[in-house]
Amino acid sequence: RFVPKRMVPFSFPLSKCALWDPVPMGDVIGTHITYYRNPKICLVEKTLRLAYRHAKQNEKKSFSCFLLGTLAVDEDGEGVTLTVDRFDPGREV
Repeated sequence: RFVPKRMVPFSFPLSKCALWDPVPMGDVIGTHITYYRNPKICLVEKTLRLAYRHAKQNEKKSFSCFLLGTLAVDEDGEGVTLTVDRFDPGREV
């Protein structure tokens, strides 16, 4: 399969002992959620309105926040659904 140039290999943080041999084996493969599944995003309207109101009230052009939710595999096993149902504006400090 096609592996986009923007994808980078992931790595684990250094540790004092390894549970496996870190030497790469085999061919390089690309992993992406859409490789095997059909993704779907469900966003609760109340969460979106709260995030929008917070963005309008914020004096800065950009700010940090969190959208929280759950990720579930569909019953047929063919898709995944991300349900975003909470907004957390975070903290300035």
